[in-house]
Amino acid sequence: QVQVVESGGGLVQPGGSLRLSCAASGSIFSIYPMGWYRQAPGKQRELVAVFTSSGTTNYSDSVKGRFSLSRDNAKNTAYLQMNSLKPEDTAVYYCHAHEQVDHYGMDYWGKGTLVTVSS
Repeated sequence: QVQVVESGGGLVQPGGSLRLSCAASGSIFSIYPMGWYRQAPGKQRELVAVFTSSGTTNYSDSVKGRFSLSRDNAKNTAYLQMNSLKPEDTAVYYCHAHEQVDHYGMDYWGKGTLVTVSS
């Protein structure tokens, strides 16, 4: 039973900070949290921050310099540190995880965690 569990969302004032966590577990093979996407009301889901195949990180221009993606391999957990939050960052944030199965892979999504930036 694969599980992708996000946590850390909530209400924060503009200029504040939050840290999101994504823990991936339950694979009989190997599963890794790969990054974060978000979806605001009335908008399409968009990339926020992801790990690349080469092990580096890639950020949306709208969050570059404010957000930071990291991981703890021992805990199989990815983190998204969000600083200097703006009202336009308000969205449901989803964690994407990839399961490697022999010579192919499967993709999983968490249920999402709501981030609201408002005064």
